[in-house]
Amino acid sequence: MAKYITEINKQGNIAVDDTILVKDYPATAGSKMLENFVPLFSAEAVERLTAAGYTLSGKTAVGEFGLDLYGETGTNDICAAASLVKEGSVKAALNVDLNGAPRRAAALEGVTFIKPTYGTVSRYGIIAAACSGEQIGVTTKDADTAAEVLGVIAGHDAKDGTSLPDKKYDYTVNADVRGKKIALVRELYEAADEAVRAKIDAAVAAYKAQGAEVGEISISILPEIQTAWTILMSAETTNNLSRFDGVKYGYRTEKYKNIDELYVGSRTEAFGFLTKATIVYGSDVLSKGRYDDCYDKALKIRRIAVETLKELFARYDALLLPAYSKTKFEGYPIEDAFMKVYDESRFTAPASITGMPAVVSMGVQLLGDYFSDSRLLGLAKALEKEEA
Repeated sequence: MAKYITEINKQGNIAVDDTILVKDYPATAGSKMLENFVPLFSAEAVERLTAAGYTLSGKTAVGEFGLDLYGETGTNDICAAASLVKEGSVKAALNVDLNGAPRRAAALEGVTFIKPTYGTVSRYGIIAAACSGEQIGVTTKDADTAAEVLGVIAGHDAKDGTSLPDKKYDYTVNADVRGKKIALVRELYEAADEAVRAKIDAAVAAYKAQGAEVGEISISILPEIQTAWTILMSAETTNNLSRFDGVKYGYRTEKYKNIDELYVGSRTEAFGFLTKATIVYGSDVLSKGRYDDCYDKALKIRRIAVETLKELFARYDALLLPAYSKTKFEGYPIEDAFMKVYDESRFTAPASITGMPAVVSMGVQLLGDYFSDSRLLGLAKALEKEEA
C-alpha cells in the first residue's frame, strides 16, 4: 500500500508524518476519527523547513496517534517514513516520537533517527497525545543529514509552552570517538534476540576499534521506568483525546438519540483497539482510587529516572542499548496490542520519560544526557563510517 497518505510534490525532499500539520492537507494521525480533518496552518517545524528552501514531498502513514510499534495500526505501510528515506525517495522525514515508533522503524530499516532533547524543537502544530514526552524528530540516511535538518527546525518558539528559551541550536557531528566512554545496558541487551545482540556487538567492536572505551552497566529501575512511562503516556493520551467526541470536529456517528450516545458511538466507531485500550488504562490510573498509587507515583519515578541517568552520564558519554527486541516485525492479534507495545517500550521508555535525546543508527540506539544531541550524532557517524 502507498506510503503517502497525501502526495504534495513529487520533487519534494522532505516527508512529514501524518501527526504533523501541513496547511490545506489532511492530517489524520492514522485514525478514522480525523479522516476529514484539514488544518488551517502548518506546524512550526514545517514552516521553518519551507522557509529554509526545503520542499515537502507528502504526508506519510503512521499508526493511530503514534501509539503502536511501527505504524501497524494505521491504514498504510508500516515504517512508511523510514522506508522512504531508505530507498532515497526523500532526503529526510519529520516524525513525532510518542512511544518510540520512529526509533523502532529506523532500526528496522537501517536508517538514522534522532529524538532531540525535549523542548529544543517546537511541538506547535502536532496532534498531541502525550505532551510531556512526545517530540518531533528527524529520520535520515546518515548523521550529517540529521544534524543539517535538525539545525533548521530547532530553536525557541513562543507559540509552544514547552519550548526551551534558546533561540538556536548548532549541531556539529564529530566522528572521532577516541577517549569517549560508552556503557552497554546489560538488562536491555539480554532482553533482545540474537540478531539484535549481534548488532550491539558489532557496535561495541567498532567503538573499541576506534579508540572508545565500552563498559557494561546495570540499571535496576528499568522495569519501573517502563511501567511509569506507560502510566504517564496513557493518562495524558486519555486527557488529550477526550476532545475527540463527535461534537466539535472529527468523526461523528450517524446513529444517536442523545449526547451520551453521540459521544459513545463516535468514539467507539472511530478509535481503534489500541487507542481504546490506552484510554481505558489511562482513565483507570487517573481514577480517584488509583491516582496516588499510579499516576502520582509515576511522576516520582520520572524524577528518579532523571537523577539515575544523570548520575550515569557523569561517568559515561552515552548509553548503548537496543531500540527493539527483534530485527523483524511480526504481526500479532489486535487484542494483544497493548501488551505488545508495553513489552517493547522497555527499550524506548528511558528517553521518552526523561526527555533526554536518543539516536538510532545502524540498528542500535544511543541515549545521552540533555543537550548531548551532537555527541550522539557523532557516535552514530562513527558507526556509519565503520560500516562504509
